[in-house]
Amino acid sequence: MCSVLRIRRSLFCFAVQRLHLCCFSTSLPDVKEEEKLSSTETTGDNNCSFIHPSAVVHPDAILGQGVTVGPFCTVGPFAKLGNGCQLYPGSHVHGNTKLGNNCMLMIGAVVGDDLPGCTVIGDKNIIGHHTVVGIKCQDMKYKPVNECFLEIGDNNEIREYASVHRSSRPDERTIIGDNNLIMGSCHIAHDCKVGNNNIFANNTLLAGHVIVEDFTHTAGATVIHQFCHIGSFSFIGGGSVVSQDVPMYTLVSGERAELRGLNLEGLRRRGFSVAEIKSLRAAYRKIFMPKDGNSRIIEDRLSELEKDEELGEVGAVCLMVQSIRDSFAEDRRGICKFRSWCGS
Repeated sequence: MCSVLRIRRSLFCFAVQRLHLCCFSTSLPDVKEEEKLSSTETTGDNNCSFIHPSAVVHPDAILGQGVTVGPFCTVGPFAKLGNGCQLYPGSHVHGNTKLGNNCMLMIGAVVGDDLPGCTVIGDKNIIGHHTVVGIKCQDMKYKPVNECFLEIGDNNEIREYASVHRSSRPDERTIIGDNNLIMGSCHIAHDCKVGNNNIFANNTLLAGHVIVEDFTHTAGATVIHQFCHIGSFSFIGGGSVVSQDVPMYTLVSGERAELRGLNLEGLRRRGFSVAEIKSLRAAYRKIFMPKDGNSRIIEDRLSELEKDEELGEVGAVCLMVQSIRDSFAEDRRGICKFRSWCGS
């Protein structure tokens, strides 16, 4: 009985090994052995590119030195890939698309679209798994014959399942600056302008024409209404719906986001001095927590603050005042609501 079990176990192990070998050998298209060998040999030289035999690279595409194109990737005829770019399996570059040096497209990433216009991406960007960048916008006013554009700077990381769309008009651009972290499942719609060093947590959604300045931080599941303006060094709490502008240095949160004070922790982390933060707190109180209640309009409070001998000379305070005043222009949406108890 034991000998029979040993024989059956040996046959089972042999069958598993054969099945594993068959699956591995049939996972790639039928490629001649010399072609496989020539492809792997090119990896020894850092200046040479490696294109997997199963990848489809148009002969008119321009590839820099040291480019790696993995299995089942496609590169279109108008694509330009900079030096050291890496395309992981199943990633695709379409349309008039330019990738800078040392960009990385993870598995399933799609960059560019076969539309008029172009997608331009700078150096050292990471496009995450199944992320879609530079495709047609979701604006019903867009006409397929119009050129549309997307420009992305350097050192950005756009994580898995995020989407970034091109502009909706030929005279517009969707723009993302440098050193931004855009986490999973975020959306940046047509004609948005995103500055530098921002952090968008998972499921942050930017509608069309939103402007985000520098060093902002959104928590998860943040929704920002079209045409809103998000000031530098601001923070938006998780689950917030932002339907009006967020002034510089402030913190907002809520189902309909309201001002909750200054982004104190963010200011400290970004190197603001104790004196600057103290001045900003005093200015915030004068604007949003006046001792005489709501007897004066906010414009009067801003004007009085600018005339203050001490606070009016602090650069950060002047920038915050200007940020608030700009939000009340005719083509802007005003600032988020505030209450007298919103301390900082």
